[in-house]
Amino acid sequence: MPRQAYQYRRRGKTTAGTHIPVMVKQVIDVLRPQQAKVVVDCTIGYGGHASRLLEEMPPDAILIGLDVDGRQLEQTAKRLAGFGHRIRLHRSNFGQLPQVLAQDGIGRVDAILADLGASSMQIDDPKRGFSYKHPNSPLDMRMDDRLAITAADLLANLSYEELDRALWELADEPDHQRIAQFIVAQRAVRPITSTGDLIRLIFAAKGTTEKAWKRHKTYDDPHPAALTFQALRIMVNDELSNLRLLLQSAPEVLASGGRIAIISFHRGEDRIVRQALKDGLEAGIYSSISPKAMRPTIQEVRSNSRSSSGRLRWAIRA
Repeated sequence: MPRQAYQYRRRGKTTAGTHIPVMVKQVIDVLRPQQAKVVVDCTIGYGGHASRLLEEMPPDAILIGLDVDGRQLEQTAKRLAGFGHRIRLHRSNFGQLPQVLAQDGIGRVDAILADLGASSMQIDDPKRGFSYKHPNSPLDMRMDDRLAITAADLLANLSYEELDRALWELADEPDHQRIAQFIVAQRAVRPITSTGDLIRLIFAAKGTTEKAWKRHKTYDDPHPAALTFQALRIMVNDELSNLRLLLQSAPEVLASGGRIAIISFHRGEDRIVRQALKDGLEAGIYSSISPKAMRPTIQEVRSNSRSSSGRLRWAIRA
């Protein structure tokens, strides 16, 4: 991505507590909702993509919206109430998409959208512990509060080897070994229960302090804790396993000519999506796939800094 886009991202031009749907024009262009009878938004969240899709869809078409976050889903139901019977909401993970469709008596769908990762509303809620920007938050990170295991539980119970592997495989954290060592050493003395505890530990593992880092950082520098927080969030919510389930089930529920679009925000997700779509093309499951990932424009990054790392890949069912 051009350096200018990184600069807009680091300047934090997205207001906290707001949610702006990412790459909306590309989503509409790829999914072609104007021709659809049934569209699935696998991560309906705030309803930003869903509302735009519904505006483009025929008046007799329906949108199935899934989300695991009960608090968000309740608010989204109110926000989208004006669409009436055209929208059906389910508190479910997209890994269970075939079961959700069966529950609604739907066999095949014309379009599927998945916008991966945590939403802006989740990240900006200090009670949920998703962000290093809230240093006094509990280390929770559950998108679905019905889950039993929190980030604090993982830090308390995973072995050094498991922590080391997760930090490397899920986040490409270059200091994975030292951070894992520091976690194991710290928890032997005192539990790691808050975001602030973890942030201080990560700075120590990297041989610096937050004050020193802020003094020398540039707009291009990610926060030293960002990758560790990413890895923990992915583990807590079993995100990659559910993504694989979605990619396996999508061909089963897509009608011939149906389209799927997936927006990912880190390389681990993108690798999984890219390989699954490539395998589907080679097997004749998909007639066409995106030749490369679509990216947000610099203009979008200016108005929505959180779009900067987005990658959209698509496929068309044979």
